[in-house]
Amino acid sequence: MTDTIASAHLKTIEQRLLWLSHWMIHNANHLRPKTEGIKIGGHQASCASMVSIMTALYFSALRPEDRVAVKPHAGPVFHAMQYLMGNLDREKMQNFRGYGGVQSYPSRTKDVDDVDFSTGSVGLGVAITSFASMVQDYIAGKPWGSDLRAGRMIALMGDAEMDEGNIHECLQEGWKHDLRNVWWIIDYNRQSLDGVMREGLWNRIEKLFQAFGWDVLRVKYGVLQQAAFAEPGGERLREWIDACPNQLYSALTFSGGAEWRKRLMDDLGDQGDVTALIEARSDAELAALMENLGGNCVETMAAQFAGIDHDHPVCFLAYTVKGWGTPIAGHKDNHGGLMTRAQMRDWQAHMAVPEGQEWEPFATVPDPAALRDALRQVPFFAAGPRRHQTPALTVPALPAPSGAEQSTQAAFGKILDELARGDSDLAQRIVTTSPDVTGTTGLGAWVNRRKLWARQQRKDLFREHKIPSTAKWDFSPEGQHIELGIAEMNLFLQLAAAGLSGHLFGKRLIPVGTVYDPFVCRGLDALNYACYQDARFLIAGTPSGVTLAPEGGAHQSISTPLIGMAQDGLASFEPAFAEELAAIIGWSFDYLQREGAGMPDPRTSLADDRGGAVYLRLTTRPIEQATLPPEAAQGAIDGAYWLREPGPNCEVVIAYQGAVAPEAIAAAGLIAEHRRDVAVLAVTSADRLHAGWTAAQRLRRQGQAAASHAEALLATLPRHASIVTVIDGHPATLSWLGGVAGHRSIALGVDSFGQTGTIVDLYRHYGIDTGGIVTAVSALTEGPVMAPAWA
Repeated sequence: MTDTIASAHLKTIEQRLLWLSHWMIHNANHLRPKTEGIKIGGHQASCASMVSIMTALYFSALRPEDRVAVKPHAGPVFHAMQYLMGNLDREKMQNFRGYGGVQSYPSRTKDVDDVDFSTGSVGLGVAITSFASMVQDYIAGKPWGSDLRAGRMIALMGDAEMDEGNIHECLQEGWKHDLRNVWWIIDYNRQSLDGVMREGLWNRIEKLFQAFGWDVLRVKYGVLQQAAFAEPGGERLREWIDACPNQLYSALTFSGGAEWRKRLMDDLGDQGDVTALIEARSDAELAALMENLGGNCVETMAAQFAGIDHDHPVCFLAYTVKGWGTPIAGHKDNHGGLMTRAQMRDWQAHMAVPEGQEWEPFATVPDPAALRDALRQVPFFAAGPRRHQTPALTVPALPAPSGAEQSTQAAFGKILDELARGDSDLAQRIVTTSPDVTGTTGLGAWVNRRKLWARQQRKDLFREHKIPSTAKWDFSPEGQHIELGIAEMNLFLQLAAAGLSGHLFGKRLIPVGTVYDPFVCRGLDALNYACYQDARFLIAGTPSGVTLAPEGGAHQSISTPLIGMAQDGLASFEPAFAEELAAIIGWSFDYLQREGAGMPDPRTSLADDRGGAVYLRLTTRPIEQATLPPEAAQGAIDGAYWLREPGPNCEVVIAYQGAVAPEAIAAAGLIAEHRRDVAVLAVTSADRLHAGWTAAQRLRRQGQAAASHAEALLATLPRHASIVTVIDGHPATLSWLGGVAGHRSIALGVDSFGQTGTIVDLYRHYGIDTGGIVTAVSALTEGPVMAPAWA
């Protein structure tokens, strides 16, 4: 059946994983001391339905280059497998879902065993495998990636995950990019959290995958059932199984052999051969036969995996029993249910696990030495740890684009275009992507020079017919832009997969994505998922804010600056000037490549600057480029710098972020006619400033000396001074600045949906124009009212 491990060994491993996964959950819920009196959980039934599939997959089918996204609720089976292989300490198992123990769901960054993809956000762990396969093909088409050994990207998933929209979006994108080397294995147990799946879902699933060019293998019957079907009367039994409603099959499974016999005899008895087939088996044997679905038969699954001899995407629809092999098998409430202490005692006796040997990996194995020897030969594990380490690429100097007036979006495009002109190692490893907004988000020049990626060459027929166009859309394996459809979930999953390429494939990529800034929110779940995995990428949200004035409220972002601040694993910036942006992008390309994860402020003693993803909030509004002080480049990276320093008697600070720089600077000029030492603070990253400030406070509470960049900037500001903050985004982004050193402050910004209009109209409406800033200063400070005539 398999060249790597004997069938008898597979059955032994299957039973060991079934026991160990369930015991670790039982220990966490019933035996480990509790302090909070709440259920720990762990999904025993979902583990049971996956154990045969995972045994066959890992011990008979996988190669070291293959990558697997494990079904979240099957995490205990994965950890039990690593424990059996000697890759996980017992202490981690015993502390399942506890502090320092193995995680509830497999995690690349929190677990210590060999997790390929984090899972837990339903559906995303499935979809990322398709994008990882695309990244693998992308790398293989490059001269520096020609030695890549292609692996299969495999997702283990529950049938209820098929309800997730990102699954369907991903399928279409895969079809467009000629997807290959992908297996999705569906645990078709027909039970979800709230109930039993609708009848006939399998037919819809098959048609869906077939429509997008996948092979679909329905794995419905195990070896016991297949043998029974070959007996006289077996065909009638098969027909009964195929016609049996999901709810009835589950209920009979839970009820056991006697109920199976009664129902089968009621429906099929007195028919000669069929009756003999049933009567020839004891209640236990009959239950084992009826529960021997394909997905619960390790021999059947291993044979199905071994039979794939091509690289087409394959969906395995593996029929299973939820809770298979346990006392809670088939019960409608078993999704979150747990075996009781009494059930576990009885089941322990059934599994022949001696008391006191519950944690012994080979407790019930007749010949442990033989099994250990077999395990050492399994190819997937024999290669050892499979997470690659790759050297960092040198980041060349990135000069600021010239131009008296320009937008940050235009400057972003010019910086990438300049990189595209050269042949640095960094430029060769940059891969850009965008959800059908490539030309309107600043990537056009880069794509014209570096072309679009496809597995097969495709010429731009408009160019061949000499039709004028600014876009040169040639597709080839050498291209460096992956064009996606309008699905922001796909964008962030593509960035996540590319951002893990160094660890997954041993080939570092520098992924750069663009998206309309308000639609960051459409892909927020996938963005969070990417950051949770510590994927490294740069995402530019542009155009942003009500500065995208004529487009109206549906296209004007409000909350994205707060998303940038709140999202772990993501450093966010909103520069105003091209010089700032060039410094930030240069720093970002280095930041993406650092090992580890953290969100530090490099200007403090807490320097924990270990890298992450980067988010740029950019705009299409051209503004006059200011003459910046020498410290502006470093200040832009650190989060802020004084564009106009405060004097000893400073009364007012105007702190701005992003596109409203001209209004803030103009307001400072007007106010300075009546106030002393008016200062202007150019904030480029409220995120970096705030992270450093909160980290410094945390260290001081622990008795350590620490000072943040925000505190250093405001240290010389007189206590009587007032701060007015302004941003084309939610005012809470900068509202905390007054709390750093105890200054009175007022925050200006946008906190409701905009409408169509000019920038002047909308800035005035929201009070973030020059007049609005001046009025806010007058309301906050003593002195003459200076509202200009146009306010």
